[in-house]
Amino acid sequence: MTSYIILGLAIIIVGWLVFGFNSLVLGRNRAKEAWADIDVQLKRRYDLIPNLIEAVKGYMQHEKDTLSKVTEMRTLAMQGGSLEQRAENENMLTEALKSIFAVSENYPDLKANENFMELQRELSDTENKLQAARRFYNGVVRDFNTKIEQVPTNIIANIFNFKTRDFFELSENDEVAREPVKVDLSK
Repeated sequence: MTSYIILGLAIIIVGWLVFGFNSLVLGRNRAKEAWADIDVQLKRRYDLIPNLIEAVKGYMQHEKDTLSKVTEMRTLAMQGGSLEQRAENENMLTEALKSIFAVSENYPDLKANENFMELQRELSDTENKLQAARRFYNGVVRDFNTKIEQVPTNIIANIFNFKTRDFFELSENDEVAREPVKVDLSK
């Protein structure tokens, strides 16, 4: 009778270990998949930027600094690094792209250029998809990190060396991006 109790407890413990381990592996793989979705949108963004630069180059002769800043930020963002560094580089690239669109307001011929308008729409669409992918990734990472930190799966996570993942978010000092956009229709 005692051996059946011990055997039953052993089966329960092994089952718990297997279930906990598998749920952690699933969470880790979902986080990797979610990151791959972000990576696809980042690559699409990187591919659109040279076309945008070419489209505006002829119109913005006096804005070479703005164009070179975008190119420099694109190169920096493509280099990778830690998740925190990538997020910071992506935020700087976003700001550089915003500056091109802000400067384009001074060039009516450019704003009327169909190629430029299409690239602007595609970049805007890519930014929206990137934002959605970022939210999904952060949600998956939140669930995974919670599972790693909660009892009893934290025991399994420690045994098998599962580590929490970083969120992909705006940098702490990017207060401008966190503020709502102000629209003034009185002009």
